[in-house]
Amino acid sequence: MATYDTEIHTGGGGWQQDQPLSINIANRNEVVPPDAPPGTGTTVTWSSEAGNGSVTFFDGGNNFEGTAQFPGEGPVGYRGQLQG
Repeated sequence: MATYDTEIHTGGGGWQQDQPLSINIANRNEVVPPDAPPGTGTTVTWSSEAGNGSVTFFDGGNNFEGTAQFPGEGPVGYRGQLQG
């Protein structure tokens, strides 16, 4: 599992701190190892009633960038840095 400090970008509002994001895919350790971040180029996409998003990891999994959309809101830029 890897946990990231995240930010969202809302058009005119610039980058704003968001809640931490933890990535854990229990039955696919090759995608997200239990003791390391996802590798560079790994893309994770999710969709649920709580929102959806798609992010791609780079810098050895230390960072990600992508988009997210939360209920009742439009899509936003979404980025994160591995907690360390």
